[in-house]
Amino acid sequence: MADILKSIKEELPGLVKDASFEGANIVLYTDKKEFFKSGETKVKAVVERIKKRVELRADKKILASQEDTEKTIRGLAPPEAEITNIIFDSQRSVVIIEAKKPGLVIGKQGSILQDLKKSTFWFPVVQRSPSIPSKITEKIRSVLYANTTYRRKFLNNIGKKIYENWNPEKMDMWIRLTYLGGGRQVGRSCLLLHTPNSKVLLDCGINPAFSEGQERFPYLDVAEIGDLNSIDAIVLSHAHTDHAGLIPYLYKMGYKGPVYMTPPTRDIAALLALDFVGVAYKQAAAPLYRAEDIKEMVRHSITLNYGEVHDITPDIRITFYNAGHVLGSAQTHINIGNGLHNFVYGGDTKYGKTRLLDPAHNHFPRIETLQMEATYGLKQDVLPPRREVEQTFLALAKKTLESGGKVLMPELGLGHSQESLLRMEEAVRRGELPNVPVYVDGMIWDINAIHTAYPDYLSASVRSQVFQDNNPFLSPILKRIGSPAERKAVLEGGPCIIIATSGMLTGGASVEYFKQLSDNPKNLMVFGCYQAVGSLGRRVQEGEKEIVLGPEEGNERISVKMSIQTINGLSAHSGRNELMQYISRMNPKPKRIIINHGEVSKCIDLASSLYKANRVETLVPRNLETIRLK
Repeated sequence: MADILKSIKEELPGLVKDASFEGANIVLYTDKKEFFKSGETKVKAVVERIKKRVELRADKKILASQEDTEKTIRGLAPPEAEITNIIFDSQRSVVIIEAKKPGLVIGKQGSILQDLKKSTFWFPVVQRSPSIPSKITEKIRSVLYANTTYRRKFLNNIGKKIYENWNPEKMDMWIRLTYLGGGRQVGRSCLLLHTPNSKVLLDCGINPAFSEGQERFPYLDVAEIGDLNSIDAIVLSHAHTDHAGLIPYLYKMGYKGPVYMTPPTRDIAALLALDFVGVAYKQAAAPLYRAEDIKEMVRHSITLNYGEVHDITPDIRITFYNAGHVLGSAQTHINIGNGLHNFVYGGDTKYGKTRLLDPAHNHFPRIETLQMEATYGLKQDVLPPRREVEQTFLALAKKTLESGGKVLMPELGLGHSQESLLRMEEAVRRGELPNVPVYVDGMIWDINAIHTAYPDYLSASVRSQVFQDNNPFLSPILKRIGSPAERKAVLEGGPCIIIATSGMLTGGASVEYFKQLSDNPKNLMVFGCYQAVGSLGRRVQEGEKEIVLGPEEGNERISVKMSIQTINGLSAHSGRNELMQYISRMNPKPKRIIINHGEVSKCIDLASSLYKANRVETLVPRNLETIRLK
């Protein structure tokens, strides 16, 4: 495999001018126009032999000019496609076409793209423009295409590392999994998957319930890691801070390797990291990392769609599957040693259909070991039917609004907040709630915009609405709040619903609203997402009526007179029954289940129940414990 590029050139004599890697994929560049137009059969023969993805692109010298190519694109695509941007990546002979209706750019069975390739020789990639303008999406795409020379070299070097030591069938290999965070707790998720050839980090997050101290971060100073650049890759399950929040810091400290994730996870992880930096500045604290470090994370990202198989080291191959948790969240099927062991890193999952997403996938090619969460792992953590919970919430909200009060919903910026917005939009549209404004404060609006850019990751019903120009995220009842003056107007105005970050009242706009609304018994605050132990949200949820905020909030004293309600059943995490069903309906059944991402009692309870129900080995590791998988 080390000479794979050389062997391909020899197999296609005189036809390939250059060959390089893009991660584990192989790209062939040709200066022969006829071969570019009609060489598909010969390239397919190469693919059949090496069993790797191969793309054929044109060498620079035969490319049409960028000016002529743009004219061709706009001439071939109908105006209804609403092309918003055309970006040329000349180092890779790729043209990126951004459009509000990408299907019209692609054409029936790809006909327009085929015509474009044959007439200009550029390799077209079509992306959906967000229905809501998104500066973060624009910035991310500009970072990816700002220095294409570096990007091409980076991707080629990854491929070299993968194939130089290619020996996936090494039989004497061992496989170890070390918990650096997230063991018997919610927060700072981070696992190290280690073989003789590879070191891969699975997530690297921050514990949002702690503002300082060792409990906030994973244990990265272990001997197994040593130098950060001994890590071959990072795999990110989803963008929540407790899974992704420390990754930019790794780049700040010198890590130069790839981070693998889905496209929406890349965009949202960057946005949440920028918000994390912004909150630190607002609190007059030194940020853990800066915007430049977030750019480095984006620049070193490799995105994969669900179902796309990709080698990431000489002996590890990954495939992402829908986790049902938040937009772009992924379970990672990890094939180690060419099938020697199959490990599924579940991350956070929702095995139940929501308005926003389809249920978590639980059918895999092979699986020996599974990691799964236990956020709601206790026997008592049975979530009631969604419709029943929604009716309870709507009744509480309606009563509050009709009495002249305001409804405050502290939300995670990603996932739960979008589910809540869809619920509000439908309730107002159907007359189940008074026609009041729903104010959106914090990063939620930008995350909504990212949702509109990736409808293929949404549930069938929402996807259909987006495609039929009935986008619920564009509802007129949704109002963006973007300044202190606008926030003041909301507080001084009439009845309304306010959805604001953060969901645990650990900074962000929700704390500001809470301080101003808490002393009025007419107002209502609804907790719908998990409140971590130690967070302000957990303290309020547990009934504290006199609260002294921390130094970052000026040690302000808050008297809680507003109504506080917790609505269980609308979580983006699986409830107890869903966790049990996820395993009972899994195909094939795992031989071992490792449980984390839950409080101690929940992890142990779930482990015991799964063992009794399925007669499968269950483990509940502590942080810094190592499990030998093989």
